[in-house]
Amino acid sequence: MGLTASGTAFADEATSRETRLAKYLSGTQFIGKFTVDGKDGAPKTEAYTIKSCEKLPAADLYRFTARIKYGNVDQELPMDLKIVWAGNTPVITLDSLWIPGMGTFDARVLIQPGPQAGRYAGTWQHGDHGGHLFGKIVPLSEDSAENAAENAAENSPEPASENGGRAN
Repeated sequence: MGLTASGTAFADEATSRETRLAKYLSGTQFIGKFTVDGKDGAPKTEAYTIKSCEKLPAADLYRFTARIKYGNVDQELPMDLKIVWAGNTPVITLDSLWIPGMGTFDARVLIQPGPQAGRYAGTWQHGDHGGHLFGKIVPLSEDSAENAAENAAENSPEPASENGGRAN
């Protein structure tokens, strides 16, 4: 009986944290910088707009509805992404994820939630190009989201499909 109670409590705790994570990520923007391995210079600006995030029935799977604005690519699309837990830390995991108009990506992005502004950090790979990414997770507001996305697009090189750079 103790094992059943503990197992049920553990399952309830996992469901609760998954629901809290999806709610936390919905209506946010990841605003930060990324680097490209082997290229000198300052990190480039990036912004990812997460309109919604929901936990799917499959283990570790979440549906993100995200706006990607990068170079001449500006699209909103659903992406089913795996989030695994390293202890209490969620890690967004992309394994050969194809993004229309941009190509195939691999990434590991660690999430540190926070009440005012959390943080993210990780690595990315796109073909022969890869690097690091880091920044803050901020609640989405109409003005700040549009401005940050516009600024990120203006400060970024052309889309990955043209020059092997990174998508955001």
